[in-house]
Amino acid sequence: MASNYQELVFDPQVIRRFDVNGPRYTSYPTADRFVEAFGSDAYKMWLAKRTVGGISRPLSLYVHIPFCNTICYYCACNKIITKDHGRSAKYIKYLGKELAMQAAALDGSHDVIQLHWGGGTPTFLAHDEMRRLMELINHHFKMLPNGEYSIEVDPRKVDRETVKLLAELGFNRMSVGVQDFEPAVQQAVNRIQTLEETRVVIDAAREFGFKGISVDLIYGLPKQSVISFDHSLDEVLKLSPDRLSIYNYAHLPGLAKPQRRINESELPSADTKLQILQLAIRRLTDAGYVFIGMDHFAKPDDELAVAQRQGRLHRNFQGYSTHAEADLLALGVSAIGKVGPTYCQNFRTLDEYYDALDRNQLPVMRGLELTADDLLRRSIIQALMCHFELSIESIEIAHLIDFKSYFAVELAALREMEEAGLLSIDSHWITVLPKGRMLVRVIAMAFDHYLRTDRERARYSKVI
Repeated sequence: MASNYQELVFDPQVIRRFDVNGPRYTSYPTADRFVEAFGSDAYKMWLAKRTVGGISRPLSLYVHIPFCNTICYYCACNKIITKDHGRSAKYIKYLGKELAMQAAALDGSHDVIQLHWGGGTPTFLAHDEMRRLMELINHHFKMLPNGEYSIEVDPRKVDRETVKLLAELGFNRMSVGVQDFEPAVQQAVNRIQTLEETRVVIDAAREFGFKGISVDLIYGLPKQSVISFDHSLDEVLKLSPDRLSIYNYAHLPGLAKPQRRINESELPSADTKLQILQLAIRRLTDAGYVFIGMDHFAKPDDELAVAQRQGRLHRNFQGYSTHAEADLLALGVSAIGKVGPTYCQNFRTLDEYYDALDRNQLPVMRGLELTADDLLRRSIIQALMCHFELSIESIEIAHLIDFKSYFAVELAALREMEEAGLLSIDSHWITVLPKGRMLVRVIAMAFDHYLRTDRERARYSKVI
């Protein structure tokens, strides 16, 4: 049953009706369900039995670089604002120790098919620090020739020479933070970034052979309007990135301290936000981009769009991905990994992270070993989020259940959405219809067992 991936219907009334707070499902169960009972020893045990049953999955590595030169007021990431490179040099030394410990505990192949440096701002690192970190990674792991090696880039701190170095180090994809080109908006969120700075980085990435360039935008920032965002889209479309992410700004000043510096009276109304999103979707699809899901768009020949057409798309902690089968090893403060049927997250502060490594312990703060029910629901949520459809028969065969009786409560909960035209359910398929694609998170929430037992959703952002 093939879907037409170009189809997306934006219905403001339906969106208003179903726009609730909910998780982004970069994992299921979500990270707030991890428990401290799953610590360093449990993680080590799973690293050691990675190949039980003759399974040999390739590896994906995520490295969290928490440092930033300046603070962007909208940011809710785990970051440290500093200009002191003594701090990053020390951090790389400890990353080296964590790399060595994870590699030593790891059973099976050390082949890496995917690498991502995220942050903070990975390009905060000086050139020699970047070289050193890549040396450490290459010492313990083998980067495969056709892998996907990506880095998040802040154009305000990166020139042509830095992009050249990144290519020499093996990076072939980059994600460029833009958010908005309107000067008044940039001022309001303390991120002044010119179009020229951004263009230099993207042009250099093309010059040095990067295979994929992604641009991040945010809607819902202070002082944004439909007209101002339209101007930003004009400029972004001229830059012609391979992928675009358009994130909803979630104003949660209770959880993210920097957001307290944002003047709430300058935030666009819920109605304006919807109009901005509607405009962005129309302009991107008119320009030939394919809606991948949630907030992601890609050119039709991009690997994400191809993977979706072929049914190979996957979601992980970095968003949409083409490597479903990889075990994800996470390195650095607050980083989240996935090995076999487990998740784990490192300590969030440098002091706790360093302290654990000084005691020769992996710096795992919490994690989770998934139950059979978790794995079943995870496969359903993945299918809905990535492919907008679910084969009931394939779930029944893979998990040895009778779908209709196992999910009687969930199917009843989906009826209202079915009547509103968000999805269709028959005896073989659950299909997310064009009108429901923007609300796929809400549909996925129906299968979230933890949400049913815990109605506390204030910690999540709005879906749209």
